[in-house]
Amino acid sequence: MLPTINLAELQSSLIAFAPELVLCGGIIILLLLRMLPSLERVHLGYFSLFIVVAALVVSWIEWVNGEYDTRPVFAGMVTADALTVYMRLLLLGFTALVVVLTLLTNLPEREDSCDFHVLLLGGTLGMLLMCSATHLLMVYIAVEMASLPSYALAGFLKLRRQSSEAALKYVVYGGAASGVMLYGISLLAGRFGTGYLPEVAAGFAVAMQQGPVDAALLVGLLMIVIGLAFKLSAVPFHFWCPDVFEGAAAEVAGFLSVASKGAAVALTGRFTLALVGGLPNEWATYDMWQRVALYLGPTLALLAAITTTFGNLAAYAQTNLKRLLAYSTIAHAGYMLMALATLTREGLDAALFYLIAYLFMNLGAFAVVAFLRDLAGTEDLSGYSGMIQRAPVLTVTLAVFLLSLVGLPPLMGYMVKFQIFAALWKAYQDFNNIGLLVLLVIGLLNTVISLFYYVRVLKVMILDPAPGEAGPVRAPPGQIIFVTLLAAVVTVGIVAWDPLALHGSGRAVSQFRPIKPSGQPPTASAPAAAVTAR
Repeated sequence: MLPTINLAELQSSLIAFAPELVLCGGIIILLLLRMLPSLERVHLGYFSLFIVVAALVVSWIEWVNGEYDTRPVFAGMVTADALTVYMRLLLLGFTALVVVLTLLTNLPEREDSCDFHVLLLGGTLGMLLMCSATHLLMVYIAVEMASLPSYALAGFLKLRRQSSEAALKYVVYGGAASGVMLYGISLLAGRFGTGYLPEVAAGFAVAMQQGPVDAALLVGLLMIVIGLAFKLSAVPFHFWCPDVFEGAAAEVAGFLSVASKGAAVALTGRFTLALVGGLPNEWATYDMWQRVALYLGPTLALLAAITTTFGNLAAYAQTNLKRLLAYSTIAHAGYMLMALATLTREGLDAALFYLIAYLFMNLGAFAVVAFLRDLAGTEDLSGYSGMIQRAPVLTVTLAVFLLSLVGLPPLMGYMVKFQIFAALWKAYQDFNNIGLLVLLVIGLLNTVISLFYYVRVLKVMILDPAPGEAGPVRAPPGQIIFVTLLAAVVTVGIVAWDPLALHGSGRAVSQFRPIKPSGQPPTASAPAAAVTAR
């Protein structure tokens, strides 16, 4: 049963969710400013940036002071643990960069700036709630809060038919996936009499202890995974991603490629590891862990292998850079699923750390595409021939981002991809699961495969001759500074290694501790601290 909430707990909950309240207040103020005739010609993007930075500062203060714990807030609907605070920093920092990017490209005109930034902040708010949800009902509400603004953002280019088609496809597919997920949530909640994740985890453990899991429970679990896979654009639920990215503005596609995936990774990690790490003491045995992981691990591993392979192979045939980056996004979602398939804390840490590098790499790539779109008037690869002579800085920075997406040293992409492979190898050694070793081999092979279509882009821009009538294009200084700073982070980021492995202070990003064998598996009478401290 969910705990009741009194006035003191409500006050504590409001303080714990101060960044979300800042975003809510900013959205309300933006809507009020929109009603003032005197501000109709004022670009409100700068005010939106101020709101996001203010929320980011509050989150940073919470992170530095360690003002978070694993206690449920708002009657157990959400939690303000370290995973929540970490994802706030990542998503709010990324949103701030996206707002700066839109200001540099002047994507929303002044008349539409309020509408655009309300949608942007609203989508970010929903994604933050996805990261903190600890109740299945809140999971569904948060997914919808993140999805509805994203539908509108995808079709924000109102004069482009392709943009409207992208938004329509996104709405139809998103609505179907949402309905499937809601039905799965109703099955689990009906089966256990609660939607509170710790109690669902305990009920799942009881069902496993009593024998084979019934069909209703498996179908409910599968439907929830389908909803999460749609947000991750995992194959075979990826079909919306290339069309939406091609039809939407490059700035919006960059936002969806990172923020939506990041929130989905955090939610998937919280949900799956809650089921594994939420076992009561009397069932906390290694055999029990294996039985629970039997249903989750292979599903995530299969999704990861298919998603990564399909994304990389489908990218070969793409000539539109946004579609190419869309399939690249699908492939990278597969890499993050590989880390989650280990069902270990190290795997979740690796996936979360991967998001940091992915933020800079992918946003940088989409930013260069947006700038070249304005300068060269095309997003097709054929129009970028000889771009090294026409726009050398943009070409060099794009090369940095693409090679980092491949995972080549000494760039940041190499470090984070290596950490995912290290988590797979460690889990294989700990649990002697041959499937994880196969998944590791698939990941390594896909890294090699991805090199070819990324290098093909660079080959056109650097080696192919420029058209005779094409002259140099000059990007504004602000755009040059923006992509140069992102490329610098990608270049020097390799000095960091496993920054989320924080011990001894209770500040580990993941509070979940899956059971690992150490000599003999832990016994059923082992205290919770002994089982979960590893």
